[in-house]
Amino acid sequence: MAFSFWRSRGDEPPILVPAIGLELSVRLPPTTNRGAMTVIETVNAPGYGPPRHRHPETELFRVMEGRYLYEIDGRRFFADAGDLVSVPGGASHGFVNVTDRPARQLIMILPGLDAERFFTELGEIMQHGVPDRARLNEFGRRWNMEFLGPPVNAGDGPTEP
Repeated sequence: MAFSFWRSRGDEPPILVPAIGLELSVRLPPTTNRGAMTVIETVNAPGYGPPRHRHPETELFRVMEGRYLYEIDGRRFFADAGDLVSVPGGASHGFVNVTDRPARQLIMILPGLDAERFFTELGEIMQHGVPDRARLNEFGRRWNMEFLGPPVNAGDGPTEP
């Protein structure tokens, strides 16, 4: 895996997707490593998370601040600051910030994808709110992603410790 030099100070302009309470910065684009990985940093507003979805890329989530309720292939559990969660490619997943303050994660995506373009386009289709699942999946097909349903509900609670 070949990497070129890259430095991210964390002052990259964020991509905003207000419909899902998301602020996102690309910290390592795939152009720096021949598409091997992408690293993004996200801030999730209280009570928000993405619609449940699946895609072939593996994701590693490092919770930096706050607490999340994750659901991966039907298993729900809490992840707190310091926890690392791996989501295998193809697994259905989602999460929600269960705190009353913004929560933050560092996410590695393997192999990499053009997260700047993906989330900018997602923000455009969500500019008037979260569209129906058919519209989300029309968008998702271009990215080899399937949207499976609404975000994880914070009131559902965990299925395991």
